[in-house]
Amino acid sequence: MMPAAAFANRALAHEDWARERLAAHAGRKISIVVGPAALNLAINDDGSFADTGEAPDLTLTIPSWRVPALLARPERWSELVVASGDAALASTIGELAQTLPWFVERSLARVLGPIVGAQVADAGRRLLAWPVYAAERAGSSFASYASDEAGLVIGARAGGDFATEVAALAARVDALAERVDRLAEQTPAKRR
Repeated sequence: MMPAAAFANRALAHEDWARERLAAHAGRKISIVVGPAALNLAINDDGSFADTGEAPDLTLTIPSWRVPALLARPERWSELVVASGDAALASTIGELAQTLPWFVERSLARVLGPIVGAQVADAGRRLLAWPVYAAERAGSSFASYASDEAGLVIGARAGGDFATEVAALAARVDALAERVDRLAEQTPAKRR
């Protein structure tokens, strides 16, 4: 048995409810593609996994750079994972993925104890979420610098004021053009 299938089966060993959900899809095959690696699993009658070489009924594609974000926040499953194939199986796997932090925390609690296990799981989630947090903070800081310090970007209020001034100037130019046209009509043309 592949290490990933053995790990998944070990995590599911104490979770009868999850294996029951998977057992409803017995005989179906899943391919999980992360970057260049692919893992092909079959769902057994008891809801456990076995490796397979057969064509998958469902292919889950996860870009490798999105794995940490998925592990940190599995509720983002639908935006981070591309599922193609069996929609009912994809829905079940997506729902089970939402409970991934709980599986990890329970596994760590069995090994390290409930308090330390919960703290290690929380630290892991924070560590996995750090790249996303850092990118958001860097983007926010750059936007603040660009608008406040460097004057590269104008704010919504300044942009609105500028648009109002341009509209007023355009109205004055139109009024002046009308006055010039009226004067041109009233003045006789010079003959040469």
